[in-house]
Amino acid sequence: MTAAAGQAPVSDVESSYAWLRLAVAVALATVGGVGMWSVVVALPAIQADFGVDRAAASLPYTLAMLGFAGGGVIIGRLADRFGILPPLILGILSLGAGYIGVGLSPSLTLVAFAHTLLGFGCSATFGPLMADISHWFERRRGIAVAIAAAGNYIAGTVWPPLVQHFIATQGWRATHIGIGLFCLAVMLPLSLPMRRRLAAHTATAAAARPRAVAPFSAPTLQVMLCVAGVACCVAMAMPQVHIVAYCGDLGYGVARGAEMLSLMLGCGIVSRIASGFIADRIGGVRTLLLGSLLQGAALVLYLLFDSLFSLYVVSALFGLFQGGIVPSYAIIVREYFPPKEAGTRVGLVLMATLVGMALGGWMSGAIFDLTGSYQAAFLNGLAWNLVNVSIVSLLLLRSRRANSALAAA
Repeated sequence: MTAAAGQAPVSDVESSYAWLRLAVAVALATVGGVGMWSVVVALPAIQADFGVDRAAASLPYTLAMLGFAGGGVIIGRLADRFGILPPLILGILSLGAGYIGVGLSPSLTLVAFAHTLLGFGCSATFGPLMADISHWFERRRGIAVAIAAAGNYIAGTVWPPLVQHFIATQGWRATHIGIGLFCLAVMLPLSLPMRRRLAAHTATAAAARPRAVAPFSAPTLQVMLCVAGVACCVAMAMPQVHIVAYCGDLGYGVARGAEMLSLMLGCGIVSRIASGFIADRIGGVRTLLLGSLLQGAALVLYLLFDSLFSLYVVSALFGLFQGGIVPSYAIIVREYFPPKEAGTRVGLVLMATLVGMALGGWMSGAIFDLTGSYQAAFLNGLAWNLVNVSIVSLLLLRSRRANSALAAA
């Protein structure tokens, strides 16, 4: 039986086209991923321009993450139904409009709301692309999903120094308008190779069922993954959102902070790809637990060291330790849930992680305003990280029991 028009046969799974599709996904994520990181770099400039406190200046980031969170679910659901291209184009248009809107907004309130649209558009280049790529690989699914997720961190490596340069030379408003126009010009034509879909009727029986026995009912497992996602990303947000401002407060300058963010995310690329290899061998839950434990260790190091050199080193370690956490959730979803639900369920979990990033970004700023220091904010991150480790440990324990019971039956 041949595939319908616009649909690819099952033989395209792990074919040369699948790898080309993965390369396009990484390129789209690299360009569109600017939406995750530009607001971090622009935070000090926006705060100074509007004369507000750190918590208020963090509001655009919070709304960008909420837009990203909701967009991941909506676009993922649309992708499950119509394929990735139509919702991807919707996301690209929203991303461009959001950036242009930020540059033209006369008040902090409008800047923050424009970031909601910006975040919605950016979401199309993360979770939905990971879910889409998971359908095109079976044996190498872990590494393929991790590579797709690495595009977001490539963006985090490339964009912060560029954004900082243009903010310093052209101002933050012109920089945002320029980014929006660039995204529209590059991403719309780049998305066209994503129009092909796998024919649903050619899916193999193995691909149509989960890989592992779920340790809880589907609703319970979904909720647990979402709570874990919130907890780990509240912890993750402290260094990622506030490292630029932290370096400014310590007297090292915001440019050094932007370099540390770039270094952190560059090391995160290595971590994400390595986590894919690891997940293909030990599974998503164990990979997630490993990343969470190492993230907690890095947060402790931030508490212990604050010299310029040590912050570069700890930021690099933080990137190496935590980069594989978020892709692990997508791999876990593909292990325990049917593929026809992948876009929606991955979107829900990633929505939770973005809620965690939004909450953590705001909470760290609020704690700084109350205490005048980021030490308490790092301790807050450690507490949330412990919640994540506890949930993932329970999932691992119950998974072992479920598999042991199945083997004994």
